[in-house]
Amino acid sequence: MELGPRRWAQGLGEREGFLPSRGPAPGSKPVQFMDFEGKTSFGMSVFNLSNAIMGSGILGLAYAMAHTGVIFFLALLLCIALLSSYSIHLLLTCAGIVGIRAYEQLGQRAFGPAGKVVVAAVICLHNVGAMSSYLFIIKSELPLVIGTFLYMDPEGDWFLKGNLLIIIVSVLIILPLALMKHLGYLGYTSGLSLTCMLFFLVSVIYKKFQLGCAIGRNETAMESEAPVGLHNQGLNSSCEAQMFTVDSQMSYTVPIMAFAFVCHPEVLPIYTELCRPSKRRMQAVANVSIGAMFCMYGLTATFGYLTFYSNVEAEMLHMYSQKDPLILCVRLAVLLAVTLTVPVVLFPIRRALQQLLFPGKAFSWPRHVAIALILLVLVNVLVICVPTIQDIFGVIGSTSAPSLIFILPSIFYLRIVPSEVEPFLSWPKIQALCFGVLGVLFMAVSLGFMFANWATGQSRLSGH
Repeated sequence: MELGPRRWAQGLGEREGFLPSRGPAPGSKPVQFMDFEGKTSFGMSVFNLSNAIMGSGILGLAYAMAHTGVIFFLALLLCIALLSSYSIHLLLTCAGIVGIRAYEQLGQRAFGPAGKVVVAAVICLHNVGAMSSYLFIIKSELPLVIGTFLYMDPEGDWFLKGNLLIIIVSVLIILPLALMKHLGYLGYTSGLSLTCMLFFLVSVIYKKFQLGCAIGRNETAMESEAPVGLHNQGLNSSCEAQMFTVDSQMSYTVPIMAFAFVCHPEVLPIYTELCRPSKRRMQAVANVSIGAMFCMYGLTATFGYLTFYSNVEAEMLHMYSQKDPLILCVRLAVLLAVTLTVPVVLFPIRRALQQLLFPGKAFSWPRHVAIALILLVLVNVLVICVPTIQDIFGVIGSTSAPSLIFILPSIFYLRIVPSEVEPFLSWPKIQALCFGVLGVLFMAVSLGFMFANWATGQSRLSGH
């Protein structure tokens, strides 16, 4: 099916340099990429994309389930996973037609230079927000972990200050990984990151069976860390799980689930480096990654909710005792996971900036290193200087995430796929159009609730 559109594109004589000027010689291997032959295995690609999907939002999924019910939550999560897979299908179809392996160049192919700038800006905005959220977790959790190990007050010593620790982590761990030339090399760290989150999941399941429903006993997680008011609220007193519920918080939980599957800026870079690349092979990578994350998200949310029921907090780790050795190890695993995810998220930003500022330029180590340094410095300054960045994340999550998942892939499909291949009134294009409209509605509703949140002065959870 890809041969027809490819001949169509070559027949028009593309002059933008996205396709080879001449077709491959008879019997030779077709050109797969513009400038790089992928060598990353299928498994490593799955690790990288899964790591890109997995975000800090996993800590808030039990909270989301508490305000939707078990069955309704899992149904919504499945719908969002399927929509995310369909969105990647649209991206890969467009990339296969015009021979492009960069999100920004798809924007240029669809709308010219303005489209390229818009796409690059959306990718940078979203991924800078994601990087900031990961560093905020390091800033808030690492001093507590180190202080617990050293039996010291995190606020009492200068070397346990969160601002200093995120600089140290950025220089010693994140920067060396971010300087890798190709994203495929991070497959091993991505596998380690996913292993840490798997340990988090196993621990949540174990604590459910350990804690049971005996909140009144001293062996519970809430014995010393939770506010006194929680004890008076009858936490787990009924141990009744809601299968389907609707309350005032439900509308805020849907974005949490949607943002948990944002990985689209990383799809085409991973496709570029995939060994033996093809649309079907990359779609399989996406489906396996999304399916694995759906299972991990669903199990984490279910067992976290069934541990604390309606009293679960927005960040589930806060519900457990800091003195629990297992939970201390879980905190370490989560810190390691988010630390190793930052370099994966940085790659699409650097690629977007290179496509925008240095199009067609050959690889340059000084430029490669300089962009990574500038990005890390800016994100560190943002995390240090802005004490409460939740509202900024709300704006980013309500605008860039729907754009990357719904709006841009559907628009690309409508603009790039030629009418000779798919007429405008064909079912695939009608599906893509409805998909884009859904994204616009999602953005409008998210922004509406966020502005209402500001007007009432209430605080909500947001973030990837």
